[in-house]
Amino acid sequence: MPYANILSRTNVQALIPEDVASDVVENAVTESAALSLLRRVPMSVNQQRMPVLSALPTAYFVSGDTGLKQTTEMAWANKYLFAEELAAIVPIPEAVLDDASFDIWGEVRPKLSEAIGRALDAAIFFGTNKPASWPTDIVSAAVAAGNVYARGTSTQALGGIGEDINQLMSLVEGDGFDVNGFATRRTYRARLRGARDTTGQKLMDLSTSEIEGSPVKYVMTGLWPSGASVAEFIAGDWTQGILGVRKDLTWKILDQAVIQDVGGVIQYNLAQQDMVALRVVFRCAWQVPNPINYENLTEATRYPFAVLRSP
Repeated sequence: MPYANILSRTNVQALIPEDVASDVVENAVTESAALSLLRRVPMSVNQQRMPVLSALPTAYFVSGDTGLKQTTEMAWANKYLFAEELAAIVPIPEAVLDDASFDIWGEVRPKLSEAIGRALDAAIFFGTNKPASWPTDIVSAAVAAGNVYARGTSTQALGGIGEDINQLMSLVEGDGFDVNGFATRRTYRARLRGARDTTGQKLMDLSTSEIEGSPVKYVMTGLWPSGASVAEFIAGDWTQGILGVRKDLTWKILDQAVIQDVGGVIQYNLAQQDMVALRVVFRCAWQVPNPINYENLTEATRYPFAVLRSP
């Protein structure tokens, strides 16, 4: 007769309820560098004109008591903010919402906000999917203006990457602007923390996320290009980057709509298929006034941003 039988965990596993965490564990939503650094201005219409100084006055010494005073002039040129729309829709069956053990929309909203920020950073910094009405992206415009410095140009004896960044800042200052912020990829932290002089002393203290008193913001992972001679680090006068906000993030729950593709084919009929969808919309514009100044009178070589490139 059996005397060693037992109801083991294996026998009754199907009857034991699982303890499922109600919160989805994930990384904090990464903040957009463009939204953090650029000067934000409200827009009341979808197109806004900005008069920008394009010619400076000149003063002259008068020759003698009866010398003739000369004339001078100033001029302004128009630059425009064109509001473009960023948007996304997340459809989901109502049954899935009913059966979920956590707040799905509460998880979706911050990730949609992050997606808007990623698209904005990619367009402004690198020109990825940039609207045609927007100006040239920061990296391309800085390169075109000659505001480029190669990492590694300064040897350790000369200050290494610390001196590279100093020289990068001098390019912006040489164009008549003051550097008040930096943008780079998150992995650059290790390179900056590891900067040492020839005696082993640290060159930078990143504990405050600042360099020379100006903030360092990290553009989201996956947006930076890789390889030789690509942008790694941006220094600039971010007051010269204008982000016009026509309409801030707005959210809407759809339940009686249809979602179709560019060919007009209906992909989802929300009412007929018992579905709902969350839509987010953000309307913004971007422009760089780049006004004339006495440090650099030539617009083609004047730009308020500079780029540190990989060797």
